[in-house]
Amino acid sequence: MDLPAPLAWLLDEAVASPGPDRFLAELGGRLSADGLPLAGGALTLAVPHPIIARRTWLWRGDSGAVIEALGFAGAPSSDAGRAWLAALGPVQEEVLGAARDAPVLGWAGTRPFGSAEAGRLRQAARFAAAPLAVLATRAAQAALLEAYLGRRSAARVAAGALRRGTGESIRAALLYADLRDFTAMSEARDPAAVIAALDAWFDRVAGAVHAFGGEVLKFIGDGVLAIFPVNGTPGAACEAALRAVVAARAGMVHLDAARQAQGLWPLPFGAALHLGDMAWGNIGAVDRLDFTAIGPAVNLVSRLEGLCRPLERAVLISGALAAEATVPLLPLGEHRLRGIAAPCAVFTLPDA
Repeated sequence: MDLPAPLAWLLDEAVASPGPDRFLAELGGRLSADGLPLAGGALTLAVPHPIIARRTWLWRGDSGAVIEALGFAGAPSSDAGRAWLAALGPVQEEVLGAARDAPVLGWAGTRPFGSAEAGRLRQAARFAAAPLAVLATRAAQAALLEAYLGRRSAARVAAGALRRGTGESIRAALLYADLRDFTAMSEARDPAAVIAALDAWFDRVAGAVHAFGGEVLKFIGDGVLAIFPVNGTPGAACEAALRAVVAARAGMVHLDAARQAQGLWPLPFGAALHLGDMAWGNIGAVDRLDFTAIGPAVNLVSRLEGLCRPLERAVLISGALAAEATVPLLPLGEHRLRGIAAPCAVFTLPDA
């Protein structure tokens, strides 16, 4: 006996769906085409992520559009899927498993579901459990990779870039920022307080980087290496990096004021910006790899940041990046950088 078309698709093809959003849209469309009166659908998956606890995809039957709602860790629990469905019509919902964080698949009808229709939806949910388990595992792996590697590196690793020595050359605006006197701070204060201070510092810098389209490649002790890849002309990447460092400084001013009001020590830092090429890929031992960036541009931006203290400036900018900037910059002359043969033209922000 042949299976109904939606069940055959769930059995044979659904596991190849590129993501939960397309799975939901495809299944909803097939169930509608098979005669079920669907106004919309919702799919909720738990996600192992430091910020996001649940991801919910919401499908409209009339347009086929899918949007996503996020449930954040630590926030009051809410059922975005059920609320969405209840606003569309009568609800038929199934929890696909016994675990507390099992996937939830639900549908809203354009009218109340008859008993036979509800039975067909329950049967579809049973067939959906296996492919959804695979999709949930993929989503969890993607979330973990992004949390620990960043979006760009995570996508490369997930795509199978796993061999040592493989990588690519990237032209980007680079930002390297480093806390001042971290060694003395870590030796003189409680480790929990030091970790809290580091987390607050990283939040401000990474938040500014992400807000302007950059990506944090590495947290290096008390330092941050971020890139703004060049897509087209380098000017846009350089402007984004400059705006990010201005935003990070503003964020740290507010943070230091709040910390001092609590009797905590301030967190001064230096930052450097540069435009150049870097090699980005797998480096390490045969059985322990790191997806990282190396090359002259990375060396230069880290050495340039080391001049912040002797030049008494919070932000230093290389001549390569300054040449692409449209904002006014203050020249500081040419300076030798440790380990780099050619002197570097150095600029700063007028108020830095």
